[in-house]
Amino acid sequence: MKQFFKFVFATVVGLFVFMGVGLMFLLLLVAAASSGDEVTIEEGSVLEIKLSQPVVERTPRSPFADLGLGDVLGETGIGLDEIKASIKKAKHDDNIKGIFLNLDLLQAGMASIEEIRNSLLDFKKSKKFVVAYSEFSTEKAYYLASVADRFYLNPSGTLEFNGLSSEVMFFKGTLDKLDLHPYIFKVGEYKSAVEPFIREDMSEPSKEQTRSFLNSLNNFMLQNLAKTLKKDLGQLRNISDSMLVHNADDARRLGLVTHLGYFDEATDFMKGKTGVKKDKELKMVNLGTYKKAADPTKSKGSSSNKIAIIYASGEITTGKGGEGTIGSESLSETLRKARLDKNVKAVVLRINSPGGSSLASDVIWREVMLTKKVKPVIASMSDVAASGGYYIAMACDTIVAHPNTITGSIGVFGMMVNAQDFLKNKLGITTDRVNTGKFSDVPSVTRPMTEYEKLHIQKEVERIYQDFTTKAAQSRNMPVADLKAIASGRVWSGVEAKERGLVDVLGGMEDAIALAAKRAKLKEGEYRLRALPAQKSFLENLMSDSEAQIRAYSLQKEFGSLLPYYQQYNRVINMQGVQARMAFDLEIQ
Repeated sequence: MKQFFKFVFATVVGLFVFMGVGLMFLLLLVAAASSGDEVTIEEGSVLEIKLSQPVVERTPRSPFADLGLGDVLGETGIGLDEIKASIKKAKHDDNIKGIFLNLDLLQAGMASIEEIRNSLLDFKKSKKFVVAYSEFSTEKAYYLASVADRFYLNPSGTLEFNGLSSEVMFFKGTLDKLDLHPYIFKVGEYKSAVEPFIREDMSEPSKEQTRSFLNSLNNFMLQNLAKTLKKDLGQLRNISDSMLVHNADDARRLGLVTHLGYFDEATDFMKGKTGVKKDKELKMVNLGTYKKAADPTKSKGSSSNKIAIIYASGEITTGKGGEGTIGSESLSETLRKARLDKNVKAVVLRINSPGGSSLASDVIWREVMLTKKVKPVIASMSDVAASGGYYIAMACDTIVAHPNTITGSIGVFGMMVNAQDFLKNKLGITTDRVNTGKFSDVPSVTRPMTEYEKLHIQKEVERIYQDFTTKAAQSRNMPVADLKAIASGRVWSGVEAKERGLVDVLGGMEDAIALAAKRAKLKEGEYRLRALPAQKSFLENLMSDSEAQIRAYSLQKEFGSLLPYYQQYNRVINMQGVQARMAFDLEIQ
């Protein structure tokens, strides 16, 4: 009897829990349905830009993002499109008196930072203030904060100002311990994406190219800082190279920050600028709320004229792709729709990709080529547009890159692994086979490759490289020999790429849009922008992506700081065919 009541009690509790979860779910749906309601911004407000989440091309539209629960389910990221649109809107919004930059955990690429920085410089033309606060300012965060009228660095905080660095992790030792033997097939001495699996350090060509583009990025940053701070470039370079900044006092003494102060001191200053008494709360509005406010800058152009902005972000894969990847099938379909839509007068292909499958890249390249026969197609390179990312860009009429875009890497590679010793020595597994032909089991990971098989794959890699470079040379109107001289898998900064004819124009998204409008013979006010592919609604995301988001959340909890290494491993084992891809993780600090 006791056991019976125990089960009854458990059942009742379970029902209450189920009802509670159901009620919460219903409330979330109601909240989501009303989340699109327009909000009213109070007079004398300050727009807070807090970049504690990774800056991505477009803000993820997860089922819970608008409810502020994105972090709970592992859906993070704030869109560069939303940040720039909010800054532009705030410039013309009489209720917004200034912008507050909260930059302690800035996670963004160099080109994304440049676009935000340029938007802030444009905002300052309105004579409204920009205030920045940081407790620990990284090199990237400082570069962004340098545009502020007042930059408050915590008196006990630090400011990093010692140049840029890029570190690569190598796995050869791990593979050796596991008795895994990789086979590498590549073309291009600078194609360093395979080095982590066959070396314990960077090759000299890899160091050479990395040193070159890092110096290019660093020089560009220092030149802009010199203009903003009104300081001598040589003096700034000496401060950086000699690492003269060790603490907040050094930063203030050397004129890198305007004020040493705490968060409350920064807010007190803004209260004074907005007419709020010190004992009252500052009217601060965040990006999530501000995007729902009325936009006085919204285009009133004819709906019959559109410029399509097609986003291509992530690794390039065959098929439909998924969150954070570029599926050749999905992107090709988007390009076809834009090509056939008579209302779309021009296309801007926004690329933020290190590359991926060479076959998938070629499929997309074909669709771009077909589209540009019908209407102008302009490439806008973001943080990275390399290897396969460059492959799809080179088909466009014009390539626009940031000075600090990472691009080039015109080269290909293939990789296979012999796991026979791993299976036998580590797991006690052996294999045997029966074939109908001499090569029926090719490719196989459970036996060594023969010299003939290796030669066959290498020739295929070389054929694909020849195709890549030939198409690139045709697109850039240069002899193949000249193109190959700057190819060989070498990575360039945007500045270096323009000097070598790999890109046409240095600039950002707005420059690409203006160029697209000019090519389509559209004047300001005669067109609207249309972002593609269209992002899913709340309910669509809820039905299709909730499982993936819960899985992402579980992986984050399980792996923690080791998650990037798991993701890299996952990318390796899921690679199919020959790859047009740059180094797996290029982290610039």
